[in-house]
Amino acid sequence: MAEHHTDVIIIGMGPAGESVGGQLGEAGLNVVGIEASLVGGECPYWGCVPSKMMIRAANALAEAGRVDGLAGTATATPNWAPVARRIREQATDTWDDTVAVDRFVGKGGTFVRGRGVITGPNTVAVGDDTYVASKGIVVATGTLAAVPPIPGLADTPYWTNHEIIENEDLPGSLIVLGGGAIGAELGQVMSRFGVQVKFIEGTDRLLPRNEPEAGDVLAEVFRAEGIEVHVGQFASEVSHDGGSFTVTLADGTVVTGDKLLVATGRQTFLKELGVASIGVDDAAMFLDTDDNMQVQDGLWAVGDIAGEGMFTHLGTRQADVAAAHILGNDVEPLNLDALSAVTFTDPEVGAVGITEAEAKEAGLNVKTAFKLVGHTARGWLHQSGNEGFIKLVVDTDRDILVGATSVGPHGGEVLGLLSLAVHAQIPIPTIRSMIFAYPTFHKGIEDTLNEL
Repeated sequence: MAEHHTDVIIIGMGPAGESVGGQLGEAGLNVVGIEASLVGGECPYWGCVPSKMMIRAANALAEAGRVDGLAGTATATPNWAPVARRIREQATDTWDDTVAVDRFVGKGGTFVRGRGVITGPNTVAVGDDTYVASKGIVVATGTLAAVPPIPGLADTPYWTNHEIIENEDLPGSLIVLGGGAIGAELGQVMSRFGVQVKFIEGTDRLLPRNEPEAGDVLAEVFRAEGIEVHVGQFASEVSHDGGSFTVTLADGTVVTGDKLLVATGRQTFLKELGVASIGVDDAAMFLDTDDNMQVQDGLWAVGDIAGEGMFTHLGTRQADVAAAHILGNDVEPLNLDALSAVTFTDPEVGAVGITEAEAKEAGLNVKTAFKLVGHTARGWLHQSGNEGFIKLVVDTDRDILVGATSVGPHGGEVLGLLSLAVHAQIPIPTIRSMIFAYPTFHKGIEDTLNEL
């Protein structure tokens, strides 16, 4: 067994861990980065990047289908092969992280392939080797797909986001277990490539963490596209006969499909990480951090494991904070009140801040405004594919936005102005005084303000 000494140890080299490690390495610290899977994490290999390639292709097919009634006629024939090839060759290098490893090493880091386990203060074991850090450890181990304890499920060849992203042969039919962002995005893609898709969501709507209107609109669009949507019922049993899946719902309804995608949330692995050895509760789901992303002296956490949200854009900002704190630089605390996220379905669902229900639960005096995209100038002009809305949640005591949702064509881009308004606590009269370009989708924000 060899013992190695360094300044900082990073466990987990996804977007957040790689960012911390790179910044510290460039600043001159000795940094060891440990990763058992691929450097870059879920995002470039099984998440954000390949899924958006899939979505871009699927949306092109959908736009071809909208030519009728707008510009004549068009016929598009789905072909998954170029999509799979682009994911394999352009996004993932056939799931090879050599470029990412070289990038980290080029910034001065030392890379170790293996599973890191904390064995004591500032100490991490990787196999027979031990690494000791003079400054501390950064945990950035992220999450993997959570598999619910549904009777029969564990014994079946179900898919997670890994298998569906890597798959090059589309099934005839697909059951999607879970109607959150991951399931909604990937399920709609599969449907647009000719797969018969069936959603099962235990809560009463799709996208349950968003405003209820968002899930309602998405379910309506999905059904219009031929997707089967079951909400308000959890799966009670899953079986596989060697060729197809059968999912039985709580009321006895039976749903069958060639493949089953499990998209019911994410899980962490604190017990396996060994945090109990330094007095941290390993029965918790996440690591509790302060404004500096510090869990305790000598221990920081960034990314999914920090529990503030499972987004690449959040993880990399948390990495900035942790790196600055480790280096002894001034730290600008993150404004989590203005955390934004986009679900890249069609229509896109962008959300920032808190929902109407969350605002009321927080005891705020709330006023809301709501406008259908189709009732705005650009939405009316857009015509086919203009489903969506803008919803604003206003704290009337301070006369500021505390939350907003933008659903529709380019909904994530429209969210930009709304995110700034929530982040900077811009007074409603100041937003009203803007001159909004006509006819744009973002001018719908002005239309929505007029509904207050």
